[in-house]
Amino acid sequence: MYAVIQTGGKQYKVSPGDVLRVEKLEGDVGAEISLGAPLLVAQDEDIKVGRPLLDNVSVVGQIVAQERGKKIIVFKSKRRKGYRKKRGHRQYYTALRIKEIKEN
Repeated sequence: MYAVIQTGGKQYKVSPGDVLRVEKLEGDVGAEISLGAPLLVAQDEDIKVGRPLLDNVSVVGQIVAQERGKKIIVFKSKRRKGYRKKRGHRQYYTALRIKEIKEN
């Protein structure tokens, strides 16, 4: 069984037991969260597609870690003018373990 969920402006194909890294979600490590209604749910040959969401199905996950990604360097300059700016950025991520895909 798998589902397609949307979080942080991206879509993910998930199955129970999967660990995925998504844009930061609020919550403590070990907390259980509901990822809301999925866009699609499939079990063997039976596929249900929402328009746009499936309201009678929900995906439940557990927060495994709150972490930050690699540092990205943003460098701006203008030629011949001596204008240079260097900035760094580290994105916050949440690691989730999918516990179950359940029908309400």
